[in-house]
Amino acid sequence: MKIVSWNVNGIRACVKKGFHDFFEQSQADIFCVQEIKCQEGQIELPFEGYEQYWNYAEKKGYSGTAVFTKQRPVSVQYGLNGKDHEVEGRVLTLEFEEFYLVNCYTPNSQRDLARLHFRLEWEDEMLAHLTALDQLKPVIYCGDLNVAHEEIDIFNVKSNHGNSGFTMEERSRMSRLHEAGFIDSFRYLHPDVTGAYTWWSYMRDVRARNIGWRIDYVLLSKRLQPTLQRSEIHAEVLGSDHCPISAELIFE
Repeated sequence: MKIVSWNVNGIRACVKKGFHDFFEQSQADIFCVQEIKCQEGQIELPFEGYEQYWNYAEKKGYSGTAVFTKQRPVSVQYGLNGKDHEVEGRVLTLEFEEFYLVNCYTPNSQRDLARLHFRLEWEDEMLAHLTALDQLKPVIYCGDLNVAHEEIDIFNVKSNHGNSGFTMEERSRMSRLHEAGFIDSFRYLHPDVTGAYTWWSYMRDVRARNIGWRIDYVLLSKRLQPTLQRSEIHAEVLGSDHCPISAELIFE
């Protein structure tokens, strides 16, 4: 089973920059997108053989998530525990026979950390959501999690300490996920690979020089570790300030 995740930074814009081509080439069983920035009826993506599930933000041109899946889920949950902040359309949880799939666009703490407190509360609720699901069946948690976990995951370490996405608070929340029994599929298979980033600023030459951050992840319940075959970052794929990532698992 191949799972792809991509923050498209506006699905309508990304479609004009090659989204369809990568979607078809990827041959994903489940394709997750974040930051769709659209409302219902603003775009149609008739991918043959895929079920589609969309969670739109109430605010126009903001946030939102979607999942395209070849296999029809047993159930679908929109949002996170029915809280008010889920008007931002940040979470889709799909239940399949063998696992749960959680597609997430984690809130950004903002440049001045004005939203850090909100972000940390969100992380607490997400941990509760994931661990509750994990008691029922294994979980695949993917998306733009808006944090570079370790120093290896960011190009400019010193200048970004304490900045949004690289605060000790945010990084510790990712560590807590690992402590709760979730593994980072990419780092499990590629523990020492440097220069592996998934997001680059739109500033001139930043992406060409690979001055980036790894903030997009596929995390797995630890008991899925034996099924993990591959985890990749598709940095060559343009169309967004993020690139797609993928993980391949084998279920017997």
